[in-house]
Amino acid sequence: MKIFKDYAYRVSIISIVLNILLSIFKLLAGIFGHSKAMISDGIHSISDILSTIIVIIGIYISKKSPDQKHQYGHERYECVAAIVLSFILFLTGLFIGYTALFDLINGNYKIYTISIITIFAAIISIIVKEWMFIYTMKIAKKINSTALMADAYHHRSDSLSSIAALIGISGTMVGLKMLDSIASLVITLFILKAAFDILKDALDKVMDTSVGPNIEKSIYDTIKKEDGVIRIDDLKTRLFGSKMFVDVEISVDALLNIKDAHAIAQNIHDKIEKNFSSCKHCMVHINPYKNT
Repeated sequence: MKIFKDYAYRVSIISIVLNILLSIFKLLAGIFGHSKAMISDGIHSISDILSTIIVIIGIYISKKSPDQKHQYGHERYECVAAIVLSFILFLTGLFIGYTALFDLINGNYKIYTISIITIFAAIISIIVKEWMFIYTMKIAKKINSTALMADAYHHRSDSLSSIAALIGISGTMVGLKMLDSIASLVITLFILKAAFDILKDALDKVMDTSVGPNIEKSIYDTIKKEDGVIRIDDLKTRLFGSKMFVDVEISVDALLNIKDAHAIAQNIHDKIEKNFSSCKHCMVHINPYKNT
């Protein structure tokens, strides 16, 4: 748990500091460079700061030990953090999209003369945000954190939106002035897509979705190799935040005494929880098998 927090907090603090600096830089570049796309991109980066704070809170609560009220633990709080993050992204995207559409309809883009500083701001943003995506995703996979993965995709959406901003700004500088507002609309699509993906992933983990056929096959093969297992009668898995639960029914010789049958179940329990690090608990039920 301590290692988890150390990694998560380290990447989150780095993310917050870089996003504060990027937000200020992009907003100033957008304001003084007269680029609505860059201002939109800056607003997107501001939402990154809030989302990372939510991620920190979600991770902290999710790693608390089980208590009387939450006997299965608190892992799903990571999913709650991811859901909140998706709504922040969704509202951010709607705001940016509405502003861009309003400018296009009313022809507000005609009054702007884009400055070269916005080009540099977009390029720097692309480089920094792509690095943040790679770094955050690496740590998220290392500690299997749903909320941190959501934050990583938030960085990727910001990187893509900066690319759209760069294209729009470049087009505006060569005379296609409406491209700046069009780029803001493209940014909106990136943000909304990221919000949808994050929400879907979080809801899957809240709704007891299975871990998928590949992992289930690996679990099945591990159980099948255990001495004394005649047949696997049932195997169910469900996601619980960043963890999973495994429920399995096996058939053993009906003539085995309770102690020997229990030993088989215990061996399966131990191997599943050891070999599959994301397994929070494995429940093994024994059925008597009679060869008729």
